[in-house]
Amino acid sequence: MFALRRTMANMAPQASSSLKQAGKVICIGRNFAEHIAELNSAKPKQPFFFLKPTSSIVLPGEGAVQRPKGIEMHYEVELALIIGKLTRDLQASDSQGAMDAVKAYAVAIDFTARNAQNEAKKKGLPWSIAKGFDTFLPMSNIIPKTAIKDPHNVELFLQLNGETKQQGSTNLMIYQIPRILSDISKVMTLHPGDIVLTGTPAGVGPAAPGDVVRAGLRIDGKEVEEGAIEIPVEESTSSYSFSET
Repeated sequence: MFALRRTMANMAPQASSSLKQAGKVICIGRNFAEHIAELNSAKPKQPFFFLKPTSSIVLPGEGAVQRPKGIEMHYEVELALIIGKLTRDLQASDSQGAMDAVKAYAVAIDFTARNAQNEAKKKGLPWSIAKGFDTFLPMSNIIPKTAIKDPHNVELFLQLNGETKQQGSTNLMIYQIPRILSDISKVMTLHPGDIVLTGTPAGVGPAAPGDVVRAGLRIDGKEVEEGAIEIPVEESTSSYSFSET
């Protein structure tokens, strides 16, 4: 485990630290049809989004994902957009404006406390606990915009202990980037440095202490080096323990 951490620490360039300076992290939910089906959720009539705290971000070399006591923790790999310009009230038809608003990309794993989320859904409560624990947002190094010519045609993947669990193309997204940024920017202004997660493909599942999670993206079958995530899972030492609200 120590050797893994030391290797990860050597991978972390300075540029990635700017991700923690994001004003907000906005996450699109239910944006892949097969993922909606596996969770028995309803397909949204418009992009559905929620916030994740920047304190949940963990960068390469910063340690493990911490699973809180009593939590069933699920992984969800996603393509992240790094916003580069002030964006407000963007029109969904303005595809060029949407792509101009994106300055870079990253791979992210939106870890979710699934049992806490299921309780929140049943009782009409916010998802803040389910999504907001420290370390619940591992992110890769920043991927230059020039490395991804078409963000709607990249393959996301996630492996658990070497076994592929998630693998799906962004061309299967229900709502593409222009519509996503349009709907968000009509509600809240996007500022430079903000992060937008675009949804996860099917195959989500639990990760437990002792597991190692690896994720990334491929273009034409070739893995993009900057998008690699490899992170161990540990039991949290926090005094938090899940109980029903």
